Amino acid sequence: MRNLLRFLIKNNFFILFLILEAISLVLIVNYNNFQKVKFLNASNRISGNLYNSYSSVYNYFQLTKINEQLSRDNATLRKRLQDVLLSDIQYGLKKKENEGLDYRFIPARVINNSVNKQYNYITLNKGSLDGIKPDMGIVGVDGVVGVVTNVSEHFSTGQSVLNKRWSLSAKVNDYFGSLAWEGIDYRYAKLNEIPFHVNLSIGDKVVTSSYSSIFPEGILVGTVKDFKHESGDNFYDITVELSSNFKSLSFVEVIYNVYGEEQTQLEKLNSDD
Repeated sequence: MRNLLRFLIKNNFFILFLILEAISLVLIVNYNNFQKVKFLNASNRISGNLYNSYSSVYNYFQLTKINEQLSRDNATLRKRLQDVLLSDIQYGLKKKENEGLDYRFIPARVINNSVNKQYNYITLNKGSLDGIKPDMGIVGVDGVVGVVTNVSEHFSTGQSVLNKRWSLSAKVNDYFGSLAWEGIDYRYAKLNEIPFHVNLSIGDKVVTSSYSSIFPEGILVGTVKDFKHESGDNFYDITVELSSNFKSLSFVEVIYNVYGEEQTQLEKLNSDD
């Protein structure tokens, strides 16, 4: 307190000057329209910039929460779309109750991912407590990402498309084949077993086929980047540009096929092993 009083006494003329200046400014602004308008415009501009800066900073720190909410909303919309597709009338025949495949979409966040190995894996922040099990498909906003392989209570890991141990049943122009990564470039994979008589064009979409209990049919995998046919070979050599950017994965959805296990168990009965 003593130091404050000493400071006020020592600088009393300067403090008095500041007070008089403030009073003068208030009088000028209050009794002169031109200065009043200028002051209000300047104060609004300053306060607007401050609010905008605050909003930008606040929104930046809220990006994770916003993205998670968008991922949940996207999963809900996917489920609704799937319900609509499954309930649609095909060839004029009414779909029976519970007929066909039924899928659920579980949103998850990517917390670890690799692209520069021969056998690349992805780690998600959701596990068995969230309903995730092995052999569930993983998709991103741009298309297929991979398949779940191992699950704990709170986390799960899976092979991405960029894993030489995994191949995917995919189709182009209604002809199905096997899509596999060669371990070279994270942007491209090969689509095998497409007969050479199929009409192909650069840019043709490659999507998941119906011969899978993991993915619904029609999910984008990529587009035809290049293709060629060697003399004497029955199949094309097709290079596919993958639709998912594996270097920028953030949020994905895990696909649960309600009848997938039933389908798999039944198909095992026909196995020769």
